Amino acid sequence: MATKRVLLLCGDFVEDYEVSVPFQGLQAFGLTVHAVCPGKKAGDAVRTAIHGIAAGDQTYTELSGHKFILNATFDEVDASNYDGLWVPGGRAPAYLAQIPGVVELVVKFVRLGKQIASTCHGPLVLAASGAVKGYNCTGFPSLKTVMVAAGANWVEPDSMGVTVVDGKLLTGTSYDSHPEIIHHFVKGLGGRISGSRKKILFLCGDYMEDYEIKVPFQCFQALGCQVDAACPLKYAGDSCATAIHEFEGHQTYSEKPGHTFDLTINFEDVDPSTYDALVIPGGRAPEYLSLNDPVLTLVRHFFETNKPVASMCHGQQILAAANVLMGRKCTAYPTVKLEVVMLGGTYLEPMPITRCFTDGNLVTGAAWPGNPEFVAKLMALLGIEVLTTVGVCIQVSIEIFEI
Repeated sequence: MATKRVLLLCGDFVEDYEVSVPFQGLQAFGLTVHAVCPGKKAGDAVRTAIHGIAAGDQTYTELSGHKFILNATFDEVDASNYDGLWVPGGRAPAYLAQIPGVVELVVKFVRLGKQIASTCHGPLVLAASGAVKGYNCTGFPSLKTVMVAAGANWVEPDSMGVTVVDGKLLTGTSYDSHPEIIHHFVKGLGGRISGSRKKILFLCGDYMEDYEIKVPFQCFQALGCQVDAACPLKYAGDSCATAIHEFEGHQTYSEKPGHTFDLTINFEDVDPSTYDALVIPGGRAPEYLSLNDPVLTLVRHFFETNKPVASMCHGQQILAAANVLMGRKCTAYPTVKLEVVMLGGTYLEPMPITRCFTDGNLVTGAAWPGNPEFVAKLMALLGIEVLTTVGVCIQVSIEIFEI
């Protein structure tokens, strides 16, 4: 699917997950994704918003999210050069729907018969463009009145993870819809997923980095894998707090609160022998998880059985504490270099910061901008591929580090 191109329509205060997961996830699967915003150019940033609904609240809350960097210029977009359009939600769609150039662009995608996906409040833009008339659609519940007025056959969501597919139009209720809507989007572009019947464990903790858990987690769900998330001393249905780490002109990264992340399994019930791979996100969680003996025992199992382990950013602090880096070559967030070297590993400089490495059963990355390559390299170890209908591999090319 390297020849398939997708346009991601952004605006200030687009929902953080709803822009980052399709942007990085579709790239991991081999698509070219261009992110644009009216009035901005490639290299400019849009601010994102963290939306979530707390227990007992009647509507969502908002926090400031990551700074999302655009990689294309809105004024240079030609709809005929793309195979699909993705419109994420958040607060951005409310004003994007009022911009004539945005409406005209969406109309062109519709007239050209391109595939269109949208989540949460994103369908507001589709309604303004006449793209939903006669189609079965869903979205964030508050959109019902507008969608019906625009001629849509409204599908009332019974959860925040509902996806509705009607021909080339895909709509979802929120970022919880991502796994299903991404799966259908890839298939709609001619993709065929193989080798995905894998079971993957994510090792979680409070204040793990927001993108470093959600992007790979939902990517592997979209591929059809069984994915579990566990945290010591927590249980299925509990949640972990996440942290947003990014550079904002200081000598090190800043930190802001991220989304809450729901766990799927009791840590004490995890049987590592039943999993095909382990993923360790970064952030601040690894600092304290590396002091937990059951965590270290769990990690050692995957190395002793030579199962794939993918660790990002500060996650390598856990690998160092588990004493599994002796003789290994890996990268990590630069401040973790000392721990890698002191515990017998060879530190590989992440130049650029998006670069990831594979050494045997181990995949490592330095920071969340490397998520697409990180996911693609773990896919390669697990034998998961995304293929076109004619059998051409569309997975991101994988560079295996030679020892």
